[in-house]
Amino acid sequence: MAAQINPSILSADFARLADEAKAVEGADWLHVDVMDNHFVPNLTLGTPVVESLARATDIPLDCHLMIEDPDRWAPQYVEAGASSVTFHVEAAHAPIRLAREIRAKGARAAMALKPATPIESYEDILPELDMLLIMTVEPGFGGQAFLDITLPKIRRTRDLIAKHGLQMWLQVDGGVSAETIERCAEAGADVFVAGSAVYGAQDPAEAVRVLRAQADRAIADSSWACGH
Repeated sequence: MAAQINPSILSADFARLADEAKAVEGADWLHVDVMDNHFVPNLTLGTPVVESLARATDIPLDCHLMIEDPDRWAPQYVEAGASSVTFHVEAAHAPIRLAREIRAKGARAAMALKPATPIESYEDILPELDMLLIMTVEPGFGGQAFLDITLPKIRRTRDLIAKHGLQMWLQVDGGVSAETIERCAEAGADVFVAGSAVYGAQDPAEAVRVLRAQADRAIADSSWACGH
């Protein structure tokens, strides 16, 4: 159960995205936050930038869609070059159908939950997914403080994954740093989105290595991984 680190380009220099992607070579994925100023109160980027990034880096793209009507738009991000596409269940009209469409187009399908959205309502959907994203801040802006109240939900989600014998990944996004990553890993996360903790560092590639080592140690010592 190796940890994966996904630097978030929301914290990168948007005028130098190709260079910023190169700065984190060795990362497992490049996390791309797509915001539409409707589902969340912020506006970022869309498919043209994803297409350009996909050409500029060999790191696979993990697109997190914080948008309305992902049922309509999510498949276009696979076509643009994303290897994993995450939609918010709060915005999706037919999440099972959407997950199957993303998979059919050749990408990993993932579903995101806001901090206050309970996982238990979606237990039956889990086999349709390759990854579940638990937001550890309210979606919409980078640089927010980690919400400790999400840790019990991470634990409950990991228990559900084990209950159903699934091989899906459990991602956390929001306030992930050297101070919080071990708590997330101990609770059950194995994929970590880190923005300012990576791009705010003097050496972003080294920051990725340090975070991965911290998470790997915490996973190795965790009760959920030991019992896997």
